[in-house]
Amino acid sequence: MSRSPKSPDMAGLFAALADPTRLRLLNLIAGREVCVCYLVEILRQSQPKISRHLAYLRRAGLVAARREGKWIHYSLSQPSDAGATEILAAVLSTLRNDKLMQADLTRLSRACCAPSRLILPEGAPRPAAVPA
Repeated sequence: MSRSPKSPDMAGLFAALADPTRLRLLNLIAGREVCVCYLVEILRQSQPKISRHLAYLRRAGLVAARREGKWIHYSLSQPSDAGATEILAAVLSTLRNDKLMQADLTRLSRACCAPSRLILPEGAPRPAAVPA
């Protein structure tokens, strides 16, 4: 069975979603732009490890990066395929109910200079643990 050129790479999408660290990263950047330094601090993991996971998510088309000086800021990138978008939305919705994910968001909201710029899709509810 061959894939058409326009069909999404579902195996790549599910592989990207199959790692706990990548799920935690997606949870933290959903609806906001976050500097990699905060991700390292919140997840208490090394910068190279976090960067490898973010690169994996970028290759899967789930994360976008923006450079500002020496800092790189990450945000969620909506997949172009409607099915992949639905899967990502379902995963993110489920993550909101997970205690570890909620604790991560609380740590992010308490971090020094916590991200204040939220990027929310139209009609999306504001995360409770992150200030407006």
